[in-house]
Amino acid sequence: MEKVLVSACLLGRPVRYNGKSLTVDSQYLDKWQRQGRLVAICPEMEGGLPVPRAAAEIVDGQAGDVVDGTAEVITIAGENVTAPFMSGAEKVLSLCRQHHIKMAVLAEGSPSCGSSEVYDGSLVVGQNCYIA
Repeated sequence: MEKVLVSACLLGRPVRYNGKSLTVDSQYLDKWQRQGRLVAICPEMEGGLPVPRAAAEIVDGQAGDVVDGTAEVITIAGENVTAPFMSGAEKVLSLCRQHHIKMAVLAEGSPSCGSSEVYDGSLVVGQNCYIA
């Protein structure tokens, strides 16, 4: 049975920067959880960041730019947290490879999980969550 990667906050775990979750009501997540298919993870925590933590955003670029080293992830307090974000991303990639994961349900808008929208200071944090 194929595993599905899921942002831990979407399952009600209080791992977000503000110590809260982004729980979603989804029949698919419920079914996959009952089947034991879900692999829940918070990349930011995997990278060593605490809960709660200062909100962060990608500055001067997008996620691919962070990977390329041409953009950084900075907290609202001005702390550079690029290294923990990258470490968390590498751990998530390793987990996906280990479990042969081909599908993920991630928290949209998150600087570590967002795919089509990433928090850049113009979004209201926590208001954008889509299941794709």
